[in-house]
Amino acid sequence: MMQISSDPASNKNSLLNVMHRFIAATNNMDETIMVPSLLRDVPLEVQESQQVVVVDEPPYPNKQKDMYEHYLLLKSIKNDMEWGLLKREMSGGASFLEMAVKQEEQQLIIGELPGEEGSDLEGQFHYHLRGLFGVLSKLTVQADHLTNRYKREIGGGNFMR
Repeated sequence: MMQISSDPASNKNSLLNVMHRFIAATNNMDETIMVPSLLRDVPLEVQESQQVVVVDEPPYPNKQKDMYEHYLLLKSIKNDMEWGLLKREMSGGASFLEMAVKQEEQQLIIGELPGEEGSDLEGQFHYHLRGLFGVLSKLTVQADHLTNRYKREIGGGNFMR
């Protein structure tokens, strides 16, 4: 008889685990990058399978242009996850997560997302859960890549994990 653990954090595919991995990778990035301003004007590399591609011109205007902006994005997302949108709203700033929620609400109005509002909540939940897993996994990889790239840029490549 197969026994399933009742502790959701013990399941490597749980949402909590994916969130913890992202937050840990971002904390590691933040602890490693002592001088974030060194990331200014350093082009962002995008890893596609085994090849590294240097991004010169972003395909859309909101894409990060250099490693510094990407660093700030990852920290902003982590803070939004830890503190929620309420803190950001109280301070008057718009977070990336908040902008995404507003965009999603607009898409719901014009019917781009699957299902009507209020109907098929389970389908909507699974749609967003898959998206959240995918985004958090990519952000974790990007935080690790940014950390390793910073180490390489400052000559600390032998400390890469």
